[in-house]
Order: sequence, then structure tokens, then C-alpha cells
Amino acid sequence: MTKVKSTTVLAVIHNGEVAIGADGQATMGNYVAKSNVKKIRKLQDGKIVTGFAGSTADAFTLLERFDEKLNAYGGNMKRAAIELAKDWRMDRYLRKLEAMLISADKDELLVISGTGDVLEPDNQIAAIGSGSMYAQSAALALKKHAPDLSAEQIVRESLNIAADICIYTNHNLVIEKIK
Repeated sequence: MTKVKSTTVLAVIHNGEVAIGADGQATMGNYVAKSNVKKIRKLQDGKIVTGFAGSTADAFTLLERFDEKLNAYGGNMKRAAIELAKDWRMDRYLRKLEAMLISADKDELLVISGTGDVLEPDNQIAAIGSGSMYAQSAALALKKHAPDLSAEQIVRESLNIAADICIYTNHNLVIEKIK
């Protein structure tokens, strides 16, 4: 059975603004299965935004679990992420899920992986998925050399650069901001 996967998700904190975006492409094997998948979700009444990469069903399962953890810990994103990562690593069912999450609130970014990692990325830039290194490289350069750009502009341009290079990333972007 061929799994649905491949994407690029990028989040940036810059000049007091948080933006997270993703392309819309999902692939099955070597063909595009869908070009307008929405991989960004708002949680906690829009105070937290998440993006996912990996197998779609697995990512939705993790998003549901993350939302449950957020509710259990009063919206504390870092605590919820750590508890999700613990469960992910120890639970026999969750351990088999193939996905990653980026979570952002107004103050911080977290990358949550199935190996039990909760990472706070350097430079307030987080990227996951097939085109992540292209998008992250572009975002680092833009943040350094075009400091007047907004976080949303950095995310949009970086994802477009990734889409120009990565065959698993398209130009059908969804970008959300937290103010």
C-alpha cells in the first residue's frame, strides 16, 4: 500500500510576528494525489497553530492527541508537546505513526517528532517535510538579509523557493499568522 506523504511546512517568528505555512501537495508514490491539502490547523481558539508532515491519517491522529493534551494542560503548548512526545515514544500504537508536527504560539516554535523529541529550533525558524531544508535555508537568508520583511512574507517567499526546487512541494500555499 502506497502512503500519502510529502510536504513542506515552515514556521517563522520575526519582528514580533508568528507565521506558519505549508504547501498543498500530497503524493502517493511518484504521483501527485492531491494539490490542495490543508496542512495547517488552528487550535485553542487560534492561539496555537500547527502544521504537519508525513502520512496524512497519522498526522490527523497526532493533531487530535495534541489538542487533547493542550486541553488537559490548560493550553500550555510546551507541556502538551512534551506529554504527547512521551506518549508517542511509549505507546505501541502511536509509535508506528509516521508524521511530524510544528506547533507555534505567540512566543515560541516547537518541532515534535515520533522519536520523543520536542525541539525548540535555532533562529526562531522551524521546517519539516520533504522541502524543509530548501524552505529553511531561504528563511534563514531572508531573515538575515531582509530584516524589514514580515514573518508572513518570509514564510511565503521561502515556501515558493522550496516549491521551485523540490518536486514534492507545490505553490498552493496556506499561511496563518498569530498576532
